[in-house]
Amino acid sequence: MTRKLNPLPHGVYVPTVAFFKPDEEVDIATVEKHATYLAHSGVTGLVTQGSNGEAVHLDREERNAITAATRRAVDAAGYSSMPVIAGCGAASTRETIHLCQDAGAAGADAVLVLPPSYYKTLVSTESMQAHFRAVADASPVPLLIYNFPGVQSGLDLSSEDILTLAEHPNIIGCKLTCGNTGKLARVAAANPDFLTFGGSADFTLQTLIVGGAGIIGGLANMIPRLCVRVMELYRAGKVQEAQELQAVVARADWAAIKGGFVAVKSGLQSYRGYGGLPRRPCVVPSAQAAAAIQEEFREAMELEKSLETV
Repeated sequence: MTRKLNPLPHGVYVPTVAFFKPDEEVDIATVEKHATYLAHSGVTGLVTQGSNGEAVHLDREERNAITAATRRAVDAAGYSSMPVIAGCGAASTRETIHLCQDAGAAGADAVLVLPPSYYKTLVSTESMQAHFRAVADASPVPLLIYNFPGVQSGLDLSSEDILTLAEHPNIIGCKLTCGNTGKLARVAAANPDFLTFGGSADFTLQTLIVGGAGIIGGLANMIPRLCVRVMELYRAGKVQEAQELQAVVARADWAAIKGGFVAVKSGLQSYRGYGGLPRRPCVVPSAQAAAAIQEEFREAMELEKSLETV
C-alpha cells in the first residue's frame, strides 16, 4: 500500500544536525530526542541530511537510519502530519535517484536536491536541467531544488533556471541559501504555488514580504520558538515587533553562519546539554571558542527560554 505523503505547508522548517557517539557512530537516541523537542516547539517540519545534517559525512545506510528515526520520533510524539524532508543531493544522477528512493522508503515526504557541481565545467545548463527532470521523474516523493553556491563549487542557479524546472509537476519548491532576496522575489512572484523558501533565519521577514513560503534555517535547531514567533508576528500584522525579533535572530544567525554546523552543535551542547560532537575532520571547538559561541547565542537563547514558558 502506498504511504500517504504529508503536504508541505508554509512555515519554519529545521534542517536538523546529525548526532554522533564518541566513537563517531550515529546516535539514534539523540536523533529521536532532538526531533521530538523540535516537534513540540511549534515548527512546521524537519529536514534531514541538509548541510547542517553532515550529509557528506554519512553513508547511505546512516542517512536512511536518521530519516527513519526522525519520522518515527515525530509520529510517536503525536505529529504524524508533520512533514519530513530528506536531503538527497549527489554528484551523479544515478546516485541522486537512489537516495530519493531511499528517502521515500524511510518516511520522507519530500526531498531536497543540490545541483550536481563537482564537474561544474562539464555540466551545461541543459544537462543540469535534464538531471533534475530525471530525478523528479524517478523520485517517489516531491522534490525541492537546493541552491547553495557555497557548497556547489560556486554554481548559482538563476531565477530562470529555477522557474524552468518549476514546470515539472514533481518539482514543487526550492531553498535559496544563496541569500539572493531579489531572486527569491522573482521566483515567488512568477509562480505563487511554487514553495520558495529562504535558506537562513536571518532573512525570514524579507522572505515573507516578497511572498516566500517560509524558511529552512539551521539556527532553528537552537531557537525554534523564536524563529516561529518572527513569522507569527508578521502574519498578525505586528511588523515592528517582528522586526525587533528578526534583529535578534539575525545577530544569532551570524554566529551560526560564521561557525557553520559546528557552531550550532556547540551551542546545543552549551544550552541543551547534548549534540556537540561532529564527525572528523571537523572537530569540537576549544573551550575558549565554545564559550565565545555560547556568548554570541546568549541574547537569542534568553528570548527562546522566555517563549518556552508561555
